[in-house]
Amino acid sequence: MLTIEILRAILLGFTIGLTGALVPGPMFFATIELSLKKGWFAGPKVVLGHMLVEFFLSVLILLGFASFVGSSTISAISVIGGLALAVFGLLTVKDAKAAASAGISPEKSDMKLTSNPVVLGLITSVSNPYFWIWWLTAGSALVLRAYELGLFVSIAYILGHWTADLSWFTAVSGSFSRGKTLFSERTHEIILYACGGFLVIFGFYFMLNFNNPIQLS
Repeated sequence: MLTIEILRAILLGFTIGLTGALVPGPMFFATIELSLKKGWFAGPKVVLGHMLVEFFLSVLILLGFASFVGSSTISAISVIGGLALAVFGLLTVKDAKAAASAGISPEKSDMKLTSNPVVLGLITSVSNPYFWIWWLTAGSALVLRAYELGLFVSIAYILGHWTADLSWFTAVSGSFSRGKTLFSERTHEIILYACGGFLVIFGFYFMLNFNNPIQLS
């Protein structure tokens, strides 16, 4: 019986995780940008940074800390996180031409802020207010519901969730890392401009809507 519940939890975590991963967000566009510079392994490394944040949150949720976080915290995250994303996006746009000319070799890039994929995965997670809204509402509810069936079931749900993230972002980085041979320098540059632009848009959207966080049902 426990084995069946564990399998169900893995499947549920994978399905829900994949649904979220497929929606383009800051981490998605940052992964594309890094994959063009560092190759396919950038995707799994970005996810590792993302997983570190989610592991910490999952532990706090199981300890009951989620109930202490209010709307004011989300608003602060929206402003500070939005500013961080906007700055990150502007730097990506600023150095797009140089990065495209230098190619995929990380040591030739001037974009120092993006040099560590694990750190980038962490930054794009904690600076995204929707990430926090999800984990402090629906995400925490799902983890706690799984925990009611046992610790192993809860762990299985989280592992399923991470498997979805890892699968999708590895596929994304694997596809775009081939840009070093498939894309011209101009196309490479345009993609970097687009990724940076999306990050700026996300950042300003978060800052301008800090009093109106979306409600997840």
